[in-house]
Amino acid sequence: MEFVGKILFMAVMAIFVQNFVLMRFLGLCPYIGVSKKLDSALGMGMAVIFVMTMASTFTWLIYTYLLVPLHIEFLQTIAFILTIASLVQLVEMVIQKTAPALYKSLGVFLPLITTNCAVLGVAILNIQSEYNFIFAILNGLFGGIGFTLVLILMAGIRERLERAELPSSMKGMPISMIVAGSMALAFLGFAGLKF
Repeated sequence: MEFVGKILFMAVMAIFVQNFVLMRFLGLCPYIGVSKKLDSALGMGMAVIFVMTMASTFTWLIYTYLLVPLHIEFLQTIAFILTIASLVQLVEMVIQKTAPALYKSLGVFLPLITTNCAVLGVAILNIQSEYNFIFAILNGLFGGIGFTLVLILMAGIRERLERAELPSSMKGMPISMIVAGSMALAFLGFAGLKF
């Protein structure tokens, strides 16, 4: 039962308390860029969940069984970026073949998952936190779910704001920044949770 409690604790921490976008300020480019339409946000979120989970898996294995035994831990950033780039290339090919409309709507933001600092951040955080293999995978999964949650929330709000009567000076990016700041403040309320 203690194992399940640790998993639930990690889920709440990664999704709400230490959200990569709103609390760690990682992955802001796709957060602002892809959050205009709900469909695009959901597709991007699913891709990020997959890439974060797989990146956490492979980077943990590479670090533990290749870099540490060879005493070349200083190459972790390069190894992690190469791993993430390979995974993103795989995701891009799959989406292009299975959902061409989604591939077109994501545009340049799909290849940018390679340089999404949230994906690299979760890989490095898994090593720094000294998570075991299972917890590293779960941290990647929950981090991706948290990323997707805020992406979908932002897209839903922005779609509604498109129909709202706003002063012309507030349309577009200004109201998006206000919404992003408000969401960050709302998620900050989770920081007071005690377990």
